[in-house]
Amino acid sequence: MTTPPEAGPRGDLFDPDCPTRRLLDRIGTKWTSMAVKVLAEAEPHEVRFAELRRRMPGVSQKMLSTTLQGMTRDGLVARRVEPTVPPRVHYRLTALGLSLEGPLAAVRAWAEEHMTEIDRANERSDAAAADGPGDD
Repeated sequence: MTTPPEAGPRGDLFDPDCPTRRLLDRIGTKWTSMAVKVLAEAEPHEVRFAELRRRMPGVSQKMLSTTLQGMTRDGLVARRVEPTVPPRVHYRLTALGLSLEGPLAAVRAWAEEHMTEIDRANERSDAAAADGPGDD
């Protein structure tokens, strides 16, 4: 399989200098995943900042702003500002951002499906650590 010319060369996750690692750090956060989900559900419409924040319980204004700035810089989100007082800021996924929804939806579904198993494993690990030193 060849790489499309517009895509450029593939990254190598195992190369410590590969920018793929930084990209995974950015797209692998819960806030990015939630923002992509909210924006994908609104597609093809835009979502205002306040509405995004309302639909993402627990996110601070600063964290949402930082997340959206990074997503905009990465070309995942388009930002539109209405010149009103105060300004109204709208966001929507770009085609690239929309292409991320499928993979993130699969990860979200996996996490929701397996959370109970993960919790039980954590409890077993914590109980074993409390009983004494392990093999680590």
